[in-house]
Amino acid sequence: MEDKKKTRFRDMGLDDRILKAVARLGWSEPTLIQEKAIPLALEGKDILARARTGSGKTAAYAIPLIQKILSTRQTAREQATRALILVPSRELCSQAYKNIQDISKCCSKEIQCADVSGQVDLSAQRPLLMERPDIVLGTPSRILAHIQAKNLSLRDSLEILVIDEADLVFSFGHEADMRALLAHLPKIYQAILMSATLTEDVKALKKLVLHNPVTLKLAESQLPDADRLAQYQIRCLEEDKFLLIYTLLKLKLIRGKTIIFVNSIDRSYRLKLFLEQFSVAACVLNSELPVNSRCHIIHQFNTGLYDIIIASEESSLFETGVAVDVEKKVKGGKGQKGKQKKDKEYGVSRGIDFQNVSNVINFDFPESVKAYIHRVGRTARGEKSGTALSFVSEKEQDILEEVQEQLIGDDGSPLIRTYQFKMSEIEGFRYRAKDAMRAVTQVAVREARVKEIKHEIFNSKKLKAYFEDNPRDLQLLRHDKVLHPAKVHSDLKNVPDYLVPKALRGTIPTTVRRRGSKRSADGASSEGRRRETRVAKIKRKREEDPLKSFKYKGKK
Repeated sequence: MEDKKKTRFRDMGLDDRILKAVARLGWSEPTLIQEKAIPLALEGKDILARARTGSGKTAAYAIPLIQKILSTRQTAREQATRALILVPSRELCSQAYKNIQDISKCCSKEIQCADVSGQVDLSAQRPLLMERPDIVLGTPSRILAHIQAKNLSLRDSLEILVIDEADLVFSFGHEADMRALLAHLPKIYQAILMSATLTEDVKALKKLVLHNPVTLKLAESQLPDADRLAQYQIRCLEEDKFLLIYTLLKLKLIRGKTIIFVNSIDRSYRLKLFLEQFSVAACVLNSELPVNSRCHIIHQFNTGLYDIIIASEESSLFETGVAVDVEKKVKGGKGQKGKQKKDKEYGVSRGIDFQNVSNVINFDFPESVKAYIHRVGRTARGEKSGTALSFVSEKEQDILEEVQEQLIGDDGSPLIRTYQFKMSEIEGFRYRAKDAMRAVTQVAVREARVKEIKHEIFNSKKLKAYFEDNPRDLQLLRHDKVLHPAKVHSDLKNVPDYLVPKALRGTIPTTVRRRGSKRSADGASSEGRRRETRVAKIKRKREEDPLKSFKYKGKK
């Protein structure tokens, strides 16, 4: 029996300009969600689609949306906003906007798209919306604000409504705004909901915006197949996690672009400062940073400026904030320690398109099965392969077992395998890890957070006018004490060859010890001990008879 012939983009009746852009993007054929959703959307049907992360959901709604606008413009008499795309966070808005630009690259003169999610005054975006762009993209809260400010009117022109990452819209705090926004839309329009999971929030949105929808529950697992995504776990003591990450990185057992997930902001800076001791460069991504900074960090990672990104997923809504200290200096306010609020729209494991990620490391194991799936889904996207490695301490084993129960292979075996790693092979590295951790104190972590926030304040366009009116505040920040959160030791950059396990020798850069030098278990060389003995002998002789000390200096 012959397999069903695969649908191609050219078989969907798409405009040549779209086909040309798709070819430039290197998409040889549509993904499963694109193959199913694009024809239905072109027919004008309402769609509720669930597809796993990295499956191409954005293109599944963007291609038919652009196609329909190109067709409408041939007969339309005037320019109008015909499509509205709602995305739960500003990072995702920026990402979706770029994808739409890529797909409409060959018809950019005919298709105008505006992303209004940026943190600027509404009045600054008013001229852009007055041009009535074909597609407007933003968060529900931002779109509602523009409608209420009379910068945007959709009641007479809107034809298509898209809600991307629909399962996050309510959880990111947009429920009230979403319900208010729908009152400003026309009674009849086509609606498309895209989601990685079909939660109760999605069902509530379905009732609000969809009319007799086609529901696409694709017959695919929530994660890529085992031949593309290898999942491993290492059970270890909590204090051994830093030792593990150091040795895995320095022994080149982890190669390629890597996302390391932790469960708190403090933890992310602690790990960054620890790795800096060994000249391992990494950038930090957390909810404390402004959205523009977060987008910039993601761009730097995607363009290869950093190969390692440490991303925090905080479970609590509040953390003890160091931004308050800086805010007191800038605004003269008293501030309230412990009241630093995290960005409610921050969700680094969801939807963000980290490109060409080879590895995901759960330094701290996620707190739910859903969180694990979304974290691991940052790698093995599209047709690429990837690896997920989780460090599991004793207190995290219960949630690991829960994840293993839900992620079972076709043969009934767990998809998360045990990583065969002998801790005894890296005992020689332990003293180095302990030395590095001594420098990463709570004060160093706090100062690192302050330093990064200061850097963002200096580069903030929003505060530029404030500093122009209050130059003294700027000087106070600039002349505050220089922060050295953790002293970096250059001698820790390379790994001595005597520490490298025999199986890995010759595969990584090492520091070769001097001939005849022997190492003890604590890492001190016999030559070093002899030198220390000679120095001690000289000091003792000086104390006994200062004149005799000259002969130890080689003088007569």
